[in-house]
Amino acid sequence: MDDSQRVSILSEALPYIQSFSGRKIVIKYGGSVMEKEHLREAVFRDVALLSSVGVRPIIVHGGGPEINSWLKKLEIEPKFEDGLRVTDKETMEVVEMVLMGRVNKQIVKGINNTGSLAIGLSGLDGNLIQARKLKDGRHGLVGDISKINSDLLGPLIDKGYIPVISSIGSTLNEASLNINADYVAGEISAAVNAEKLILLTDTPGILKDRNDCKSLLEQINLKEARDLIKQNIIANGMRPKTECCIRALAQGVKAAHIIDGRVEHALLLEIFTNSGIGTMINA
Repeated sequence: MDDSQRVSILSEALPYIQSFSGRKIVIKYGGSVMEKEHLREAVFRDVALLSSVGVRPIIVHGGGPEINSWLKKLEIEPKFEDGLRVTDKETMEVVEMVLMGRVNKQIVKGINNTGSLAIGLSGLDGNLIQARKLKDGRHGLVGDISKINSDLLGPLIDKGYIPVISSIGSTLNEASLNINADYVAGEISAAVNAEKLILLTDTPGILKDRNDCKSLLEQINLKEARDLIKQNIIANGMRPKTECCIRALAQGVKAAHIIDGRVEHALLLEIFTNSGIGTMINA
């Protein structure tokens, strides 16, 4: 890349930097993006750059592949239903160990190594994520969010820290609940009045034909998203992702993005360029 190209890129990014300075952006980080070192480092650098230009990022993470790896080591068979992990007591112990410990601290360390300052949290800290069991109970210790204690996040964000939140919920009876990280990201984005919700995934975005990457829907609205779910075009693991976007937008978040985290610097491409990447859902 020559100097003129670099100047052109910076010039294109400037209006977006000015527009989003001081605004909160919630980023859900998970899937295969976590597994490859060069992608992890790209995400950490992107988050650090966002913070350095005045954007206020909040990271919500899952850790499905790492959880599955540990379940396999412990000879516990993983089970899924409707795109959500069925979580018994034994599985919940592994989920807590992986999400609140290993994965959360890897992300915090990675961001801190860029020179930015991240703080690791779970939903148990200060009752940040208050939850109850899913109504039918068939998923076991899987939670639905009842309240986000956003007061905990405000002082951290105002002082320039980047919250890194694992998707474990707290309950009145002191039992932890496993919550889909997409839903957590959506509810936190609504609670903090975020400008954007961005889901980093291992797919290009929402596809009209699940077998054809060229059928990417670059921009849809709430009604179209709901219709695609009813038509079963959005199904399996993409359904909870889209549903969390719908819920966030219905609560005042201005735009939600489902983007391909396997593309290096996907965050910056989506936020700071005219063309963007992936699918944007707007209200």
